[in-house]
Amino acid sequence: MEGTVSPVGADGTDVQGRVALVTGAGQGVGRQVALDLAAHGASAVLVNDVDPARADAVAAEIHAQGGTATGVACDVTDYEAVGEMFAMARSEHGPVGVLVNNAGNQGGGGAAPPTLPFWEQGPEHWSPSLGVNLHGVLHCARHALAQMVEAGDGGRIVTVISDAGRVGEIGGLEAYSAAKAGAAGLTRALARAGGRHAVTANSVALGATRTPATEQYLADPALRKQLLGRYMVRRIGEPSDASAMIVFLASHGASWITGQTMPVNGGYSVTL
Repeated sequence: MEGTVSPVGADGTDVQGRVALVTGAGQGVGRQVALDLAAHGASAVLVNDVDPARADAVAAEIHAQGGTATGVACDVTDYEAVGEMFAMARSEHGPVGVLVNNAGNQGGGGAAPPTLPFWEQGPEHWSPSLGVNLHGVLHCARHALAQMVEAGDGGRIVTVISDAGRVGEIGGLEAYSAAKAGAAGLTRALARAGGRHAVTANSVALGATRTPATEQYLADPALRKQLLGRYMVRRIGEPSDASAMIVFLASHGASWITGQTMPVNGGYSVTL
């Protein structure tokens, strides 16, 4: 369940000595990942969120569990602000060794995606989703990779995408699908760019996961039934399901896994 911290592994699946930065970590999957990275030995966790109160609250949770964390309010669509965030991370804690690109939305500012058919949409409908889900990933990956290469100690970049990026979704999710597919392509490019520097890059494709952002539509009985019918494991995902894979890919034990997209979706991939 959300908020339950997994134990530190004894088999190399930890992040001892790494400074980790998690975007969109003020709630849901990002919050769980930040908590688990701290529990798995991160020397410090930068908790990013566009909402400073949420970022600080999760950082306080990590402090309460004996970890080191800093809340950082930053809009990942702002390239200059992202650069300042990474500079602050290096100044206060050292170079970032783990980046988890988790920030995302389906529409704009937390709003629902447009319901117009695609042929009636325009750039004003697409920009919010492309901004966070693709440009935000580009911005953070660029600054993280620069620090990892300069530090010479390898690193991990893990990007949260969605099944929408693989199968394509309509009903207002066309730009979201494109952005998530683009982030998966970027993951493969980062794996090639970072490999000689011992930097791995992977993405995690999530199915429907119970978070504050999905609470409203998961409450619809008809939609919930439809979603459950997709999954071989007949339940909605929890933040801890996603975090288990993300933390593993961020760990020292995943040093020979790169350029991959890992499905965490209750078996939905098998039914496609």
